[in-house]
Amino acid sequence: MRIEPVFLFDLDGTLVDSVYQHVLAWKQALDAEGIELSVWRIHRRIGMSGGLFTNQLLREIHAEISPERVAALRAAHAEAYKGLGAQIRPLPGARELLAWLTDAGIPWAIATSGRMETAAVNLAALGVDPTVNPVVTRDQVRYAKPDPDLFVAAAARLGVPIETAVVVGDAVWDMLAAVRCRALGVGLLSGGYGAQELREGGAIRVFEDPADLLEHIDEVGGRR
Repeated sequence: MRIEPVFLFDLDGTLVDSVYQHVLAWKQALDAEGIELSVWRIHRRIGMSGGLFTNQLLREIHAEISPERVAALRAAHAEAYKGLGAQIRPLPGARELLAWLTDAGIPWAIATSGRMETAAVNLAALGVDPTVNPVVTRDQVRYAKPDPDLFVAAAARLGVPIETAVVVGDAVWDMLAAVRCRALGVGLLSGGYGAQELREGGAIRVFEDPADLLEHIDEVGGRR
């Protein structure tokens, strides 16, 4: 019996071109707190949950870590990111890929480490209605990536075992989460991570962006 796949997508850097807006928003939030941090260090952690992100960065620079400071940074990042919302665009082929899967009868869902306050900006740019299409955000799970909770919850929303899922993401954190829940990880280069990094994280295939994935969709089990 052939097992039909489902596709679980990360959002930032996978379906929408928003990674660098997140980087700039975090930079603005950190600067407001008097925390000096190089932009490249921020980029390397995009895709984690906001709490884990701030804990790691503050620990790295030996700054005080308190729940109140983490909450303040997260709120400042969200506010700064929403101010950049007009810049957010779908990545090449993202809308077409989701439409193709829908037309082919292949279930899909979105699982993002962002909370709905920032994810809503991306979903609007992508044209995805979370009341129609399954979307799981950080607000709805105990832990975000690299823990697998988001993808497990997304598979549950589709009513399928996580082992039948193809997880598509742009960051090492997506691939590590996929490995931990025994899903297949497919990496995209559209978030700034290199192909070798994604493969070392567990990606079975790496493509440039959603358009490239759509062109080779049969290689990862997508068929009409």
